Amino acid sequence: MNRRRSAVLLIHCPDRQGLVVAVTGFIQEHRGNIVHLDEVVDGDSGTFFMRVEWELEGFTIPPERIAETFQTAVAAKLAMVWSLYFSEDVPRMAIFVSHLPHCLYDLLARRQAGEWRVDIPLIVGNHPDLEDVARRFGIDFYCFPVDAGNKSRQEAAELELLERNRIDFIVLARYMQILSGGFVARYPNRIINIHHSFLPAFPGARPYHSAYERGVKIIGATSHYVSAQLDEGPIIAQDVIHLSHKDQVADLIRKGRDLEKTVLARAVWHHLQRRILVFGNRTVVFD
Repeated sequence: MNRRRSAVLLIHCPDRQGLVVAVTGFIQEHRGNIVHLDEVVDGDSGTFFMRVEWELEGFTIPPERIAETFQTAVAAKLAMVWSLYFSEDVPRMAIFVSHLPHCLYDLLARRQAGEWRVDIPLIVGNHPDLEDVARRFGIDFYCFPVDAGNKSRQEAAELELLERNRIDFIVLARYMQILSGGFVARYPNRIINIHHSFLPAFPGARPYHSAYERGVKIIGATSHYVSAQLDEGPIIAQDVIHLSHKDQVADLIRKGRDLEKTVLARAVWHHLQRRILVFGNRTVVFD
């Protein structure tokens, strides 16, 4: 596929008149062709959010100077907080797993099919169960068993591995291990998790069985960035499916895992496309 090189700016700042014109005028002045633009204002906080993407062909500022030029010409004057990304930069993703393979297979299949432009140099497991899956896709697998006595040591080894492989972000594909605050702090808003919506009503190892016994009629899944507070990070994607009295426990599990795959893939896609702007503990996910 012939991809045109482009740049993306994600911006937020206090709302005021002329913000869109300031950004688009900067791009137009330097002969950039805007291909996507989305903006919104949060009325409660008075905050302006924007995502703009433009083609780099013919753009008069070389890529290595765009950031400093934009900061001086636009951002500094308008108190903008911003991030700049280039389409030619392929993100490097690590996947963390435990026992369940459904999310892992889905992520790897999307990459193999060319649906995603991402490198996956390695998979990390706290159990060896899914090593064969990694091998089938030609990806290195590393096992770091974790218990109360070795957690800090194992996380240090994992972080060293991630740094050595220049990992940009991590996906927890049903990784059943809580990451320490120190680990999370090394990848702020760059660790994506997925979990079902049964918590806190149905905790424990058999939530689908508990939900079935209560006659639950909706299953949900949530994908979010990981923060130091367990399962309270900024939400990226959510969805639900409906159940009926005909569904047995096996149906709940099957439908729930299908939903987990879909919601996690949606979150990863938004992250890869640079469509997520984190503000406090919330996200703006641009269309």
